[in-house]
Amino acid sequence: MGGKSDIVKGRIKEAAGALTGNDKLRNEGKMDQAVGQVKQSANKVVDKVVKRMRE
Repeated sequence: MGGKSDIVKGRIKEAAGALTGNDKLRNEGKMDQAVGQVKQSANKVVDKVVKRMRE
């Protein structure tokens, strides 16, 4: 799964957890969002490295 999809999935889980009072689900949602942000950052770094290698 890509970074953006993890972030969206996390937001949905967090909202569902907040609505139902399920702290575990809410925390899973926050974790999914963090994972998505890390994936996006890593992809940006890889893109920059590949771009410099092609120069």
